Amino acid sequence: MPDRSTARAGQAPAITGPQDLRNVVLIGSSGVGKTTLAESLALAAGATGRAGRVTDGTTVSDHEDIEHQQQRSVQLSLLPLEWKGVKINLIDPPGHPDFAADLRAALHAADAAVFVVSATDPVTAPTRALWRECAAEGIPRAVAVAKLDLARTGFDDILTTCHDAFDLGPDTLRPLFLPVLHDGHPDGSVDLLTGDTYGDATPLPDTGPAHDSLVEAISGQDDTLMERYLSGEPLDTDALEAGMRREVLSCALHPAVPTSESGLGAAELLDLIAHTFPNPTERTRPAPACDPDAPLAAQVIRVTGDAYVGRISLLRLYAGTLRPDTRIHLVGPAHTADQNDDERVTALTSPFGKLQRPVPHAVAGDLVCAAKLTTARAGDTVHAPGHPVELESWTLPEPLLPIAVEAHSKADDDKLSQALTRLSAEDPALRLEQNPDTHQLVLWCTGEAHAEVVLDRLRTRHGVHVDTVEPKVALRETFGTAAAGHGRLVKQSGGHGQYAICDLEVEPLPAGSGFEFQEHVVGGAVPKHFIPSVEKGVRAQLAKGVATGYPLVDVRVTLTDGKAHSVDSSDASFQNAAALALRDAAEHAVIRLLEPVAAVSILLPDEYLGAVLGDLSARRGRVLGTETGGQGLTLLRAEVPELELVRYPVDLRSLTHGTAEFSRAYLRHEPMPAALAERYTD
Repeated sequence: MPDRSTARAGQAPAITGPQDLRNVVLIGSSGVGKTTLAESLALAAGATGRAGRVTDGTTVSDHEDIEHQQQRSVQLSLLPLEWKGVKINLIDPPGHPDFAADLRAALHAADAAVFVVSATDPVTAPTRALWRECAAEGIPRAVAVAKLDLARTGFDDILTTCHDAFDLGPDTLRPLFLPVLHDGHPDGSVDLLTGDTYGDATPLPDTGPAHDSLVEAISGQDDTLMERYLSGEPLDTDALEAGMRREVLSCALHPAVPTSESGLGAAELLDLIAHTFPNPTERTRPAPACDPDAPLAAQVIRVTGDAYVGRISLLRLYAGTLRPDTRIHLVGPAHTADQNDDERVTALTSPFGKLQRPVPHAVAGDLVCAAKLTTARAGDTVHAPGHPVELESWTLPEPLLPIAVEAHSKADDDKLSQALTRLSAEDPALRLEQNPDTHQLVLWCTGEAHAEVVLDRLRTRHGVHVDTVEPKVALRETFGTAAAGHGRLVKQSGGHGQYAICDLEVEPLPAGSGFEFQEHVVGGAVPKHFIPSVEKGVRAQLAKGVATGYPLVDVRVTLTDGKAHSVDSSDASFQNAAALALRDAAEHAVIRLLEPVAAVSILLPDEYLGAVLGDLSARRGRVLGTETGGQGLTLLRAEVPELELVRYPVDLRSLTHGTAEFSRAYLRHEPMPAALAERYTD
């Protein structure tokens, strides 16, 4: 059995250069066993004394209280492990689709991926989509089959399922290890390439056919190896391992490893990562060469808040060497050219779950944390002053679920703004909006699970309690018919009184026209210097509405007549009279309620098109058309009232099993059906 690592728990792994690094992301849907596998890997590498359990809330990577309560990851976690002289930065992002922002960051930081699939569950559509994305980016991949001890089918059958799910070509997905069963349960494995055994691998199975198949797959792209193999010449282990590494790096071969909750496959997977996956110098990226002696070039992968240290920025170094007390420059969307965004790195740490372990420096290719970078945001480029570079960031999921909140008390209200500012700096998937039309504070989230985490962090990290309320939609009202109105303000209360009379005509305008004001006063009935006062009064009443309290739009108001008093008329008097006249006109007209309509684009698998079309019809949506969105995908365009879209991200995910993407943009306001408008009429 291969030797284990000599790493000691509690110490950050040390390296001499990028060649000793492996940056690996675990990919899989929520519940497949990624975090459990990460615990097994940490135990096998000697980084922990025992493997934590998700159900007990004792895992290293899931360390927040809300993760223990929900028994799932809600944020990216990093576990640096040492294995046979190699530092493995194991990145464990959440599997739930609400936290896709952390997954996108993890993919950007990694050089290779291990897809974790459950032996007891099918491969989900989002996992298949991520496989295709990694394939398009040329990211080397392996498959770890988790929960093998709970499976009712054999390892080979599970790999066949994975082969079909990922739509792979022949000889592409191959087992590198075979599980050894004892009383029907795996308790060891055999390395098909070297013959090494792991765990309690007795009795040994006949690995000849599987070994030959793997050797054929490795030799297929190497004429020398294939010639030696076909001539019956024995192939030494070094030649086979070199051939396999070449095939993995070129994405021509994806090794598969059996794992179980008891720890089977942990040492095997660590060997695979250390011996086969690329180091940072071997991955081609649109970034500076991975040279520790070059000027610093790094990127902020994520920002977190710590009660004691403050803000902690996780950096991926692409070039250079970073040391404490170094000045850096930040570049990104939140930074402008006229800002001085130079900051000083005070201390560097290597994270291990919630622990932060001091390190003396970090070299190109590594992942490291820097504290108290006050202006850093996820995706920002970090470079040495005087050596400008800007690295391409990753695409973030658009937050489309609105959560309207109100401070629970005056004390909460005083702290709410600052707390939300800090949260939005740490969470790039959260968007804050102070809606000018509804006057609501809206947190735009990626889904209900994301919203739950945001509200929990407000309460636990910042001590701010909020109440969620129904999000309002910015409705409008307009005149459905023309009407005339009379406004008379005559008051005498000693001294100067108030005198103003206005006659107005109001006409509806086409949608989107806004407001027009005209005056057709004859003979100076309303003095010229009071006409702007009439318009001002009309505009003030438009903002308040005339029937339902929503702003009035798309009307032409014409001042036709009026009267003034030489002493008692004033600017305020004519403003008030104009408002009275507009309200009077509304009493003689049909007032229509307008609702906002959004242009919606949905990219979805063809198999769910019928269900989505039926759902849009129930939401009063108008389908504009469909077109091909890629292999097996349809791009659907529609117009949907925004009232029907409040919970659409949640419902669409349910309809399509998390496989659809959609975007929305305000299009226009249009009349609301009369039966529905009655609900919103005061």
